[in-house]
Amino acid sequence: MGDRRWFKIGVYVGAFCLAMVVTMVLATTYKVFFGPPQGIAAAAPSYTVEVAPTGANVPSANHGLIYTAENNPTYRPLERVELADPSNYGERYDVDAYGQPLNHEFLAVLHETVWSANSAINTFQTYHPRDEDQVSYHSIIDRDGTVIYVVPPEKRAFGAGNSVFEGPNGPETAVTNPAFASSVNNFAYHISLVTPSDGQDNASTHSGYTDAQYKSLAWLMAQTTIPEARITTHAAVDRSGSRQDPRSFNWAHFLEYLHQYPSRAA
Repeated sequence: MGDRRWFKIGVYVGAFCLAMVVTMVLATTYKVFFGPPQGIAAAAPSYTVEVAPTGANVPSANHGLIYTAENNPTYRPLERVELADPSNYGERYDVDAYGQPLNHEFLAVLHETVWSANSAINTFQTYHPRDEDQVSYHSIIDRDGTVIYVVPPEKRAFGAGNSVFEGPNGPETAVTNPAFASSVNNFAYHISLVTPSDGQDNASTHSGYTDAQYKSLAWLMAQTTIPEARITTHAAVDRSGSRQDPRSFNWAHFLEYLHQYPSRAA
């Protein structure tokens, strides 16, 4: 009776050892063919450029915003995509509402969210059937420096209403909808900095933006060919008299980081 018991134990032990050997063989085979287990990484920003049709008053798929391959090897922000609802952005146009050609160079317009990044994203991802309610930025830079892509750069974000850029060649603006005032939206790349908690009001100043936000803004601008002279603010282009963002923006601190990039050196 005891011999049979030891025989069963031996069978169980042998089966267990065999199973362990098979498991190790399978694991080794998996690593050889598929590599080591990979963590789930955040999706890299990926935008599809749509080919625009030809004809009068049709949008252009390539409006001049060119990305460069230059990166500062010492800094790379976290990035994620939170696409806006299609009702909150549109196409860029080659001609205005009256058939006149539009050939402005790209412009970067800086904003602030006033509220949190999530609050802004929720607004942009909400369907807005009325034109007067539609709003968006191309990118948001969170307090930790994360760059959040909201509208593809080849599309027209609705970041500024009644607005004009006073450039060296005179005032620049465009009417793409005769029902609304002219705007810089057709040639603007809108970037918004998330406001500190003490700035969630209409005061003229607040405690300012984080060092990471300035670094990420400089990094983002270094990826484009938008010249420094065409980086402006919502307050500067606004003609409604109601915008003052981005409040407490430290231009010297931003330019200090921007000029670290060889193509942007002062």
